[in-house]
Amino acid sequence: MIKTLTLQTEDEQFYDITQKVEEAVRESGIQEGICILFCPHTTAAITINENADADVTKDILLGLRKAFPSRTEFRHMEGNSDAHLKASCIGTSETLVVKKGRLLLGTWQGVYFCEFDGPRQRTYYVKVMQG
Repeated sequence: MIKTLTLQTEDEQFYDITQKVEEAVRESGIQEGICILFCPHTTAAITINENADADVTKDILLGLRKAFPSRTEFRHMEGNSDAHLKASCIGTSETLVVKKGRLLLGTWQGVYFCEFDGPRQRTYYVKVMQG
């Protein structure tokens, strides 16, 4: 089963999608296996990180802005090369373990959709496989 999910984003920020992904796992009925998340966008990404303190995602964005600032010498005509760099750095997919019908995440971990070029209507895919 591949589940297609959508998200309306605003400006650059992280969106906690953990609950939506867990719902997809439950709907699949799979008890043991893997869950693959994929983002089909070149200026957005998927990551796993701390979800107990919202300042962590703010700090990650701050670090990414410092590492990949918008630069006048970028040649991409849309003017969002920094968003492409951030998305490439974070990555477009994650693979998670499914155990007893749930995502096997650490105590403080959550799953995030990372918007680097909003606002946009975004899509991401969840594939749960037995194994």
